[in-house]
Amino acid sequence: MTNNKTQLLLKALLDVSEAHSAKVLRGNSKRGNIRHLGSCGALAARRASLPLCQTIPTITPSRSFINLVIPTSTRRMEYTEQRTLGYTLEQMYSIVADVDQYQEFVPWCKKSRVLKGPNGNLKGELEIGFPPVLERYVSDVTCIPNHQIRAVCTDGSLFSHLETVWRFAPGSKNLPESCKVDFYVCFEFRSLLHTQLAGVFFDEVVKQMVGAFESRAATLYGSQQGAPLRRQST
Repeated sequence: MTNNKTQLLLKALLDVSEAHSAKVLRGNSKRGNIRHLGSCGALAARRASLPLCQTIPTITPSRSFINLVIPTSTRRMEYTEQRTLGYTLEQMYSIVADVDQYQEFVPWCKKSRVLKGPNGNLKGELEIGFPPVLERYVSDVTCIPNHQIRAVCTDGSLFSHLETVWRFAPGSKNLPESCKVDFYVCFEFRSLLHTQLAGVFFDEVVKQMVGAFESRAATLYGSQQGAPLRRQST
């Protein structure tokens, strides 16, 4: 009898203990779920407060007049022109080769003179002036008599590059006293300021260049000998 009661008591105690343990486990599980869900809710709340797609702001660099830079390819300019004139190639060659006289007829040329290089090479010193530029520069001059004159700037603050080429060839077969003149110039200003302010003026200078030498020929040798005037420029 006593053994039966003892067994029943032990079984009851075990049942109570198991029921308590199960309750504790369920409680821990619920609290764990609450914490987990709470964390998810906090993260969800944070995500909801953020934009779905974050856009990295594009920063456009500010540009001032001082730090503007023009690519070399756009700063360097070229001009070519070809004409058939009613003067001999010897006459036209002598006018172009006479650098000392440029100040008399070349547009905006204020001073001009020929300098002798250390090896007997020719150098031409020119001073040009047109608003807002007044600059002096020196060029190496290479001459092939009655065929070509080439001048390349070697000293000056205005140009980073300046090359001028004149070529002369016989003109029309039907008119012996005529010649074909090819003029080429390529230039680039050192500074953006000169490029912006002087570019337009210098463009007008080069476009008038062949005409100025043609007018000089008319002054020295009279009117053209009836050569058909043919002009081609780029």
